[in-house]
Amino acid sequence: MRPPKPPARPDRVSLWRYMRLFRADLLSAQPARLYRAWMAEFRTPFFRSYLCNQPELVDLVLRARPDDFPKSARVSEGLRPLLGQSVFVTNGETWKRQRRIIDPAFEGGRLRDTFAAMVRAGQGAVARLAPLADGTPRDIEPQTSHAAADVIFRTLFSIPIENETASAVFEQFKAHQRTQPVLNLAAFVPLPRWFPRFHSRKTRETARSIRALITQLTAQRMGEIEAGTAPDDLATKIMTTADPETGARFDTQEMVDQVAIFFLAGHETSASALAWALYLLALYPDWQERLAEEAEAVFGTRAPEFSDMSRLRVARDVFRETLRLYPPVPMMVRESTCPERFRNRDIKPGAQVVISPWHLHRHERLWDNPDGFDPARYGTENGKTCLRTAYIPFSAGQRVCTGAGFAMIEGPLLLAMLVRAYRFDAVPDRPAMPVAHLTVRGRDGIWLSISPR
Repeated sequence: MRPPKPPARPDRVSLWRYMRLFRADLLSAQPARLYRAWMAEFRTPFFRSYLCNQPELVDLVLRARPDDFPKSARVSEGLRPLLGQSVFVTNGETWKRQRRIIDPAFEGGRLRDTFAAMVRAGQGAVARLAPLADGTPRDIEPQTSHAAADVIFRTLFSIPIENETASAVFEQFKAHQRTQPVLNLAAFVPLPRWFPRFHSRKTRETARSIRALITQLTAQRMGEIEAGTAPDDLATKIMTTADPETGARFDTQEMVDQVAIFFLAGHETSASALAWALYLLALYPDWQERLAEEAEAVFGTRAPEFSDMSRLRVARDVFRETLRLYPPVPMMVRESTCPERFRNRDIKPGAQVVISPWHLHRHERLWDNPDGFDPARYGTENGKTCLRTAYIPFSAGQRVCTGAGFAMIEGPLLLAMLVRAYRFDAVPDRPAMPVAHLTVRGRDGIWLSISPR
């Protein structure tokens, strides 16, 4: 048995057919040859696009010369009503200033400080599953979304998901996702800045609602900081950190932009990875039992402690393998700013350079058993090599995800806590199939039956 993988499209299709496929699902819109190619060129009437799988090219774009390949605005156009000028969409000096303020909140010592909040979110997730653990098939994605949102609110604002404002943001975000196609017109047609982007009315309404709620939380925290009563959480850390070069701090509007991307990136991606990890463990019960035994041996009858994380090796490798097979963000798009030559092809300024974790992580010329689930691979020479050169679930280089370390604590922790409490079984007549919109999720959900251990 192999983990589910979407079918590839025929090698040649018209632009309009490709746009329809792309709108329905980013993954199955791509041809099978991308799992073997070092580079592929796609031509449209408006621009050239180059997908790069060769590790040396990926390294060049992401690590060696990232300023020459800024993030492309095309794919993020659909997210602008919600994200504004967040660190996810900016480039150049604006982006560098934002990262100088944000990065200190996610340094190693801060992860230890946020750990207790993660544990409380995990305990909440275990408790919410109790009435559902009756063997009835359930879509696990709403539960992992709930858990991931709880982690974000507890670590960012020291409030649980049950808080009225937190709950309202969570509900509005679910509504926003339903309005959000991956393809905005500007992704394919170069439009001037003043030209309308044709976001749907519902997309604009839900984005406004989410931003208004986040503004309330941010303004309230500003007041608490001024009064000296603010909790020592991620929001306080970010809002009180000055840019070491200019001395400036985020104002309320800038902080709203950043909180929006923390919620989108930290909630949506973690929910996706956790759901797929549980599904893979249901498909491979031997690994599930190994993980459950490890969690029981490490935690015993007490709550998890930060020092436990180094001992959760099975949980870490299962989560790492999940991120390889189902990277939450399957593709990243950069734009060339100067003439380049890649693999004897001339790349003009303005060309789109696509780095695809989805294809790189399953590349047939790099990985042993690329489509198989094998958490033990990271102890092999091939696994160690590919981990260094062909594994980028959080991107790489200067734009590596700020929360990568956070995610690698959160994911294994929640996985261990859930599998220690419950057994997850696959539902034979409801197989999952990955589909990519904002992140890689199940086309019709990810169905499992749950029972107590």
